[in-house]
Amino acid sequence: MVRVKRGNVARKRRKKLLGRAKGFRGSLSKLFRPSKQAVIRAMAYATRDRRARKREFRSLWITRINARAREFGTTYSKLINSLKISKIAIDRKMLAYLAVADQETFKKIVEQANTK
Repeated sequence: MVRVKRGNVARKRRKKLLGRAKGFRGSLSKLFRPSKQAVIRAMAYATRDRRARKREFRSLWITRINARAREFGTTYSKLINSLKISKIAIDRKMLAYLAVADQETFKKIVEQANTK
């Protein structure tokens, strides 16, 4: 049987994984076995949190819209309902930005939605 030298392939595989573990504490960035487990766990957290980030931002936008809408005498749910009824198509991200950065425009949108 022919001898198979795997040094190159194995080293590349380990280096790639240790590269992903850069910045981890202690042996988790130095030793192959612990770093492999840590990278697997980190990738699982990253996958989970990419989905969670979307939920967190939506929640933040809703909080900002609600806070500004209450200053104009309405609530978040009433505002969103009146926007749908008056066929004003603006997403929560832009509405939250307007609530924070451009209050005059937000006030006009609220008035426009409530008149219909």
